[in-house]
Amino acid sequence: MNVTPTPPELAPYLDEPAQLRSGGFGKNALLRLRFERRGGRSILAFMERRAPLLVQKALYCDEGMPDLPVVFIISNAGGILQGDRYTMDFAVGPGACGHVTTQAATKIHEMDANHALQTQELTLDEGSYLEYIPEAAIPFAHSRFLTRTKVRIAPSATLLYAETLMGGRKYYRDGERYRFDLFSSTVAAERPTGESLFVEKFRVEPARSPVFRPGVMDDFDVFGNVLLLTPPAIADAVAARAVSAWNKAEGWAAGVGRLPNGAGLVYKVVGKETSLVRARIREFWSIVRPEVAGRPVPPEFAWR
Repeated sequence: MNVTPTPPELAPYLDEPAQLRSGGFGKNALLRLRFERRGGRSILAFMERRAPLLVQKALYCDEGMPDLPVVFIISNAGGILQGDRYTMDFAVGPGACGHVTTQAATKIHEMDANHALQTQELTLDEGSYLEYIPEAAIPFAHSRFLTRTKVRIAPSATLLYAETLMGGRKYYRDGERYRFDLFSSTVAAERPTGESLFVEKFRVEPARSPVFRPGVMDDFDVFGNVLLLTPPAIADAVAARAVSAWNKAEGWAAGVGRLPNGAGLVYKVVGKETSLVRARIREFWSIVRPEVAGRPVPPEFAWR
């Protein structure tokens, strides 16, 4: 039996909570989804869930792509707590598509013991297309959170994966800008044959390594990380149109680069406010979808 080693950054945070044990009942959330192509459109063909994670039925609410099933991930826990262990597994069958997002921002609550861990596995078959664009993560003071994502993607498939990290509750009391203990995110991608494409990891420990310095976050508060895994022709077309710029007046900067092994593109955004980063990610998304699916991204819902 293969046992995944504990990442070194979690070593200080392995003590058990005095309340419910880590990964115990109510703290071992599970969500499995599979999209398949049926009768001219894609559907959510399979769903398995365990509280506090849940989804309702897929919605066809995207005016730009009416045959796209849209799934909102919901948590009935009010956020991620110490000792939580989340497992999510999303699969997209041949020629199918899907859009997965969250109902609201993910709040990572303050912790005085242990940590929270999220494991994700994304599998995309030939000719499939998945947009995985959750709302921002908000780590509260003294929270410890680690997320590991494994992607297995066919050469003709496309994955648009985005994560947004806020520096904390910026306007809470006297502010909680980067007062969390740990935020660690790793994405590893491979082909169905097992051929490794890349591994990307960023680890933020503000107490050990200050973030408000040039080359890290400088004076920005929000970080957006977008990965586009796609065939080379699509990557070339998107790269030619994607914006790499620093807009000092508005308070954001963005840049696009190449992933190794012809895997696609990486797009990084920093901003003073979440709305600025969201807008840049939506702008990038609006370039990607027409190139992949020949469909536009619809206007943003007012309530989003």
